[in-house]
Amino acid sequence: MNSKKLVIAAKRYRGDTSVISARLPNDMVKDLDRIAERTGRNRNEIVMLCLEFAIDNLEMEFPEKEEAVK
Repeated sequence: MNSKKLVIAAKRYRGDTSVISARLPNDMVKDLDRIAERTGRNRNEIVMLCLEFAIDNLEMEFPEKEEAVK
């Protein structure tokens, strides 16, 4: 069982930002909106916190390098 949890803490303001676009399933958007409502944050803040958590806890797996074809 995964013991990691996303804890929503005080805002951390950052410098410049960029606008991105992503398509999400409607159910996921509803979940994000519920979380935002319960925590007093907006949807963008919740998405940013989730992405920040995912990046901080990311483990990448790479296949072993195959010999280069000559």
